[in-house]
Amino acid sequence: MSLFTTFVACSEDQGPQPLEKNTTPPAEVTNVAVENLPGKVRLTYTLPSDEDLLYVVARYKLENGRAMEAKASYYSNSLLLEGFTGQSTSEVKIYAVNRSETESKAVTITVAPDKAPIYNIYESLIAQPDFGGIRITADNPTKEEIGILVMQKNIQGDWEPLSTSIYTSVDEIKQSLRGFEAVPQDFAIVVRDKWLNYTDTLYTKIEPFFEQLMPKSGFTGIHLANDTKVIGTYPVSNLFDGQFLEYWGSYFTDRTVDVGNHLVTFDIGKTTKLSRLRIWNFSEPIGGQRLYYYLGAMKKFRIWGSNTLNDGTLDSNWTLLGEYEIKKPSGLPYGQENNDDLLAARDGADYEVSLDKPAVRYLRIECLENWIGGKFMAVSEVHVYGNPNF
Repeated sequence: MSLFTTFVACSEDQGPQPLEKNTTPPAEVTNVAVENLPGKVRLTYTLPSDEDLLYVVARYKLENGRAMEAKASYYSNSLLLEGFTGQSTSEVKIYAVNRSETESKAVTITVAPDKAPIYNIYESLIAQPDFGGIRITADNPTKEEIGILVMQKNIQGDWEPLSTSIYTSVDEIKQSLRGFEAVPQDFAIVVRDKWLNYTDTLYTKIEPFFEQLMPKSGFTGIHLANDTKVIGTYPVSNLFDGQFLEYWGSYFTDRTVDVGNHLVTFDIGKTTKLSRLRIWNFSEPIGGQRLYYYLGAMKKFRIWGSNTLNDGTLDSNWTLLGEYEIKKPSGLPYGQENNDDLLAARDGADYEVSLDKPAVRYLRIECLENWIGGKFMAVSEVHVYGNPNF
């Protein structure tokens, strides 16, 4: 028994072993060609003719000291090396490796990648005041995975990233960070990539615009001539009654009425420079869960504003405040939703109104398409944010 135990312990210490035992190093790769790209390098090469060749590996260090390794199987003759800043040259060692994990002699080359994308993103960065916060815009044409770290000083006087900093891979970055008082404040902003390379820091002082949640006590439902017929006991006032889940507290237009895009109109009580509307689509209780991207929940819609009422015609009397499309985070087929979808929808979503839009008193929501492909709408609640004294 003791011999068996000793054997098992020894075997475990050795760990996984190659299936073959060829300790003769393979030949090196040859004819290495280098293509320098923004923040990365593409290598092409000729493989050695060794029959038991398994893969090629390149090892290098980033400018921040991080050790990197890129591998390609013997079916390929190229490698992509990523994570460079493009601020200096770097040494790369390339090895051919056989099925026994025996490496060839290193082929050493020097690469000089072009400037990494984060630097162009940083150069395009704009920070400006927004309602209740700061608005960040930047261009990311190659859709890099980046972080835009927005920092303020902590009580020790050190710059500290805000929890609401931006992490994205979209090409046009337009995002507002809210929750700040309307007083001058210092911010520091830096762009970082997924390899922890950082740009210089942008320092700026910004005074956010005052923003408030408009009191719903001043809201009134209105019915214009081309507003869609509502379903019996679900009046326009259900849009601002403080109920978020129940049928009886939500607003529905009649799905049997075919009048084109369905419209609903309401008065917010006073002329206001709007910053955003937060809208909760109605969530259908199906099979023991709430589905937020289902039936009459809006998928595409417009928000209109005016200071005077007409017969409902969307003419020059009405200003288009924004056109929006709701996207399901999971990308799952209709009728299927996961936790990402739930988290994105259950607290409502903000639909921003551009700063160049005029102050308005009357609002209209126009449903262009719901999740089942129709025009009727099912909305639980609407919050309106802005500044009536802007």
